[in-house]
Amino acid sequence: MLGGCSTITTHPKPLVTVGHVDLKRFMGGWHVIGIIPWSVERNNVGTMDVYTPRPDGRIDITYVFHKEKLTAKRSEMHAIGTVVDKASNATWSVQFIWPFQSPYLVIDLAADYHYTVIGYPNRDLVWIMSRTPSLSDSDYQSILSRLALQGYDVSRIQKVPQVEDSHALK
Repeated sequence: MLGGCSTITTHPKPLVTVGHVDLKRFMGGWHVIGIIPWSVERNNVGTMDVYTPRPDGRIDITYVFHKEKLTAKRSEMHAIGTVVDKASNATWSVQFIWPFQSPYLVIDLAADYHYTVIGYPNRDLVWIMSRTPSLSDSDYQSILSRLALQGYDVSRIQKVPQVEDSHALK
């Protein structure tokens, strides 16, 4: 589904993923701080991805959001992630609607797992995420610099308003 939401462009080099993702540490909630949105994400605020391991080795993904304003009713979408590159755990396939699957590339990850960045091969989508509803300006600017080096047009990245109390999203 994600693939149908963007145009395919050619880039000289493929996106570079991180060397390794510890899946146990990666699980849990991530607030979406910055984004190049796909169609269903436009005008969403207070967004969060929650990753939960499944007994079959795949990952349940719950996308939590509020439409247009933080006081709007909480909504959810569900997907299933499958780790494709088991050596690094940095390349996944995500399925929102069967049989369509989309690539999910972990292209940046803080050593302490306080932020991550998920990329899309044609660079028309990106998700900058944090364990907390905000990210320091220095972290955010550093991430933008690394995204530019990966070939992203960082002028397209939009900040996502967040709820300051993460319990409000539960």
